[in-house]
Amino acid sequence: MGTILLYIDPGTGSMLLAAILGILTTVAFAARGLLLKLKFFFQGGKAHAEEKKTAELVLFSDHRRYASTFRPVLRELEKRKVKARFLTASKDDPLLSESFSGITTEFIGEGNLAWARLNKLQAKVVLSTTPGLSVYQWKRSKGVKTYVHILHAVGSALGYRMFGLDFYDAVLTGGPVHEKEIRELEELRGLPKKELRSVGCPYLDELKTRYDEVKKKEPQRKTEGNVTVLLAPSWGRSALLSLYGGRLIRALLETGFDLIIRPHPQSLITEKEIVEPLMKEFPESERLAWDLSDDNFPALLKADLMVTDFSGVIFDFCLVFDKPILYAEDVFDPAPYDAAWVDHPLWKYEILPKLGIPLKEDDLGRMKELINTALHEEQYALGRKEARESVWSNPGLGAKGTAKALVDFLRQEG
Repeated sequence: MGTILLYIDPGTGSMLLAAILGILTTVAFAARGLLLKLKFFFQGGKAHAEEKKTAELVLFSDHRRYASTFRPVLRELEKRKVKARFLTASKDDPLLSESFSGITTEFIGEGNLAWARLNKLQAKVVLSTTPGLSVYQWKRSKGVKTYVHILHAVGSALGYRMFGLDFYDAVLTGGPVHEKEIRELEELRGLPKKELRSVGCPYLDELKTRYDEVKKKEPQRKTEGNVTVLLAPSWGRSALLSLYGGRLIRALLETGFDLIIRPHPQSLITEKEIVEPLMKEFPESERLAWDLSDDNFPALLKADLMVTDFSGVIFDFCLVFDKPILYAEDVFDPAPYDAAWVDHPLWKYEILPKLGIPLKEDDLGRMKELINTALHEEQYALGRKEARESVWSNPGLGAKGTAKALVDFLRQEG
């Protein structure tokens, strides 16, 4: 029997291999897509039936920690007799237990179950603090006319992960700085202009009201000789605990001041390998406390100074509690964020030197000196005033401005 030899030239072979890989990849993605659809069907099919009814207004929160943003807005909507649905992906969201007359509250599940509900939602207007609409699992529903985002931090509108606001129709901002940032990004990406409303900041208003009530009842605390430092980092590779970890905690303890360490909530989820060893190495004592609660108010109230990086809590501390900071300099990596698109420092980094003292690795040995300087320099009080004017429009009226904007959007949709 003769031998048959087949020859395929290299070019044809490469094309054939690419075709085979393409087919296999297509099949794999098709199978994955089918699996997700089946999962959504069995997990969310019943829930989807609930979404056949069109609501006028829906407010969605992906985590209970945003209750301080939604609570005052929901109360203001009730005053205006605006009916709405509040949906949350946190089964322990505190708003689920509050009584509203014209507003329904509902836990819609976590993860894929929540996204399945939202992706089939029927509503004229949807308000949310969640970035990444139509970027991650949450897709625009054909049954929703207008998606509105409200900023849940006042530091920067460019601090979200890439494309965080691109697919929203409107954004409710805290002040003129945010509007400038959003318009700049729209121009760079060739995006259609969103409707922007500078409404203020409901959660800062709530925080300020709470702070004022406490200060009326408590005598003025002294800082001299009785200093409490709050270490409140953000999360990720550029954040303080990732960069300095135990060295920073040890340096702060060596000052002799009391120390509260409050890791970012996301660190407790995705950076356990960093946080848990540090908690073991530095256990709680009379001078050291780990704060893992959802409510940051007690820690912010007790602290005289905060050590942080690029966390949005900077502005809670400086604008409401009117206290100085030490901040890590040059640690922010803009690569994953919308900030990577602009060729200038974000406003929050331009204002930081006016709010407190930059902290470098070489400064770890003189923490006490830096803390004492920051506590007594008058220039930082002036910087806090400038920051308030830039990103906190209409102090005390954020909920009213938000509710009015939502009513306007409803009217626009008929």
